[in-house]
Amino acid sequence: MNILFLCTHNSARSILAEACLNHLGGTRVQAFSAGSSPRENQKPHPLGLLALQKKGIATDALSSKHWDIFATADAPAMDVIVTVCDNAAGEVCPIWPGHPVSVHWGYADPSAVVGDASAMQAAFDDTLSAINKRLTAMLDLPLSALSGDALRRALQALDHV
Repeated sequence: MNILFLCTHNSARSILAEACLNHLGGTRVQAFSAGSSPRENQKPHPLGLLALQKKGIATDALSSKHWDIFATADAPAMDVIVTVCDNAAGEVCPIWPGHPVSVHWGYADPSAVVGDASAMQAAFDDTLSAINKRLTAMLDLPLSALSGDALRRALQALDHV
């Protein structure tokens, strides 16, 4: 199952979700991430990378990218699209090949936290923890037995995890 996590800049929440799911999911799932409008020379947020590394999650292959690369005919076919920020959820998305299931799981933007270094890192750690909890619950679902509306409903129910 291929899952694409979307956020506006593809620097924090979607990157955390991609890395976390690839770490947890083994061969059951393949996660990707992208943004609707990554800034020029956008890179994954360093505090997000640190949060992942502290949990032993690989960060070497992570990069910020525009969602258009996943809407092409030669892109991996997505089974699920998950928006993780309200801005991306409200934007007009490309027409995804194969018409995958789409859901929204909102997370507060950890990069918007203002404060000392400890408070800022805690925001990323907390966001990763929330993402990890939801993805663990997702992986407990019988994903291979669900499709279409049943899969959408099961994933939407996880919005409260």
